[in-house]
Amino acid sequence: MTFPFHIAAADGQARTGVLKTPRGDIRTPAFMPVGTAGTVKALTVDQVRQAGADIILGNTYHLMLRPTAERIARLGGLHRFMRWEGPILTDSGGFQVMSLSGISKVREEAVTFASHIDGSRHALSPERSIEIQADLLSSDIVMQLDECVSWPAEKDRARQAMELSARWGARSKAAFGARDTQALFGIQQGSTFEDLRRESTDRLLETGFDGYAIGGLAVGEGHQAMCETLEFSAPLLPVDRPRYLMGVGKPIDLVEAVVRGVDMFDCVLPTRSGRHGQAWTWDGPINLKNARFAEADEPLDADVPCPASRDYSKAYLHHLVRADEILGQVLLSWHNIAFFQALTAAMRAAISEGRFEAFRRDFAARHLRPERRD
Repeated sequence: MTFPFHIAAADGQARTGVLKTPRGDIRTPAFMPVGTAGTVKALTVDQVRQAGADIILGNTYHLMLRPTAERIARLGGLHRFMRWEGPILTDSGGFQVMSLSGISKVREEAVTFASHIDGSRHALSPERSIEIQADLLSSDIVMQLDECVSWPAEKDRARQAMELSARWGARSKAAFGARDTQALFGIQQGSTFEDLRRESTDRLLETGFDGYAIGGLAVGEGHQAMCETLEFSAPLLPVDRPRYLMGVGKPIDLVEAVVRGVDMFDCVLPTRSGRHGQAWTWDGPINLKNARFAEADEPLDADVPCPASRDYSKAYLHHLVRADEILGQVLLSWHNIAFFQALTAAMRAAISEGRFEAFRRDFAARHLRPERRD
């Protein structure tokens, strides 16, 4: 099913709108907290919802291994299992094909791999990925299986992965069929090569998807190369369908991607940073381990609508982090998720009011400075 996607306003290539799903509206630009194994790490679903998230992401690879997709299905599907009532997007497992390349092998029919948990052997084909996501997990937005290559990639290797992803996309579409309450997204590949991205898009459009993702970035190419690739790759995708940049990223990455026409994002960064004592702010990241926060009585950000952001002092958070208290990880993860949601809300407002370029310049001036280290 093609979920209705209404673009309410545009400012240059940046746009804001709403992707309407049976389980709720997704306001775009949207940041999707990552719930890899059925949980956004360190947080309850109530905290994630309170932070402002419209949609979360689940991971096919991890859930198929533990507790298994079949068990989740027997228990009522992923929404009921983790008590999240809003939309869920599941990734296909393609990124793990790359990140676990030492224990996986890619063939035309499927990727085979050894479980990182117990060494057991598994096969993930486009058809099996669709079965897990759409039938067993009952996700709202399903991703085609693709092959993602790390950077730098030789052009021949990038082409090989792009062509395989295109063939797997067609197989994913055939397996998905026609569904009334779920959507299928295709994934553009091609590394940093414009002609490969263009060919990938042509093949995706020939197959036809409900939405389109940009894959194969945030894999080591760096911020500038990512932006240069988005400059030509994002406009290739249909303007009337959501554009999803996978696995991105830092706040400045989100802003620079939105100005190039991207609508949706996901990344583990907010909670991973929080577990290591880092908080994201409007002036860039800060490390709460630093001694300069030992007697800082002000909150992280009194204007971010989150208890972790406004109700606890930096001094207290510094203490929790230095004492290795679990509460410190919880509060910083909660703040970071709320900050990313506040950032997307600010971008939506700036686009609606026709001042996104000024917002972008101001944000870049603060976030492209070297991080202060004490």
